[in-house]
Amino acid sequence: GALKMPKLFKKDFKQIIKEQLLNPSESDALKAFSIGFGVFMGIVPIWGFQMAAAIGLAFVLKLNKTLVLLAANISIPPLIPLIIYAGIQLGSFLLGEEPISFDKNLSLDTAKNHFQAYILGSIALAFLSAISFGSLAFVLIKFFGRK
Repeated sequence: GALKMPKLFKKDFKQIIKEQLLNPSESDALKAFSIGFGVFMGIVPIWGFQMAAAIGLAFVLKLNKTLVLLAANISIPPLIPLIIYAGIQLGSFLLGEEPISFDKNLSLDTAKNHFQAYILGSIALAFLSAISFGSLAFVLIKFFGRK
């Protein structure tokens, strides 16, 4: 017989997000934490392992796996140079080093050249972003989730 498409691909993206955010079987706090955790995993400097680690930890922590994966996609190609730049800048600030100038060609090579600042800054950025996105998600879910 013909291959059947998984149910996930039959639904439109907005519908999936709406269903996950309005799911009455999960608390608003769990949904918001899932989003914050996903953002954290999308920024934390374990390139190549972010999604696998995110989904594995989402199972262990009993989070909403769909929301974790959607939020972890913050590290999409157009945002990667910005994430690397912000990580290096924050790390440089925390270490008392000179900031670097922004360049459209920021890459993991740039991160290697500023390794200590990048690692420290990326972890700090991941925490700050997780708290910000998770808090914003919680407020929005509370506000828009009302009937």
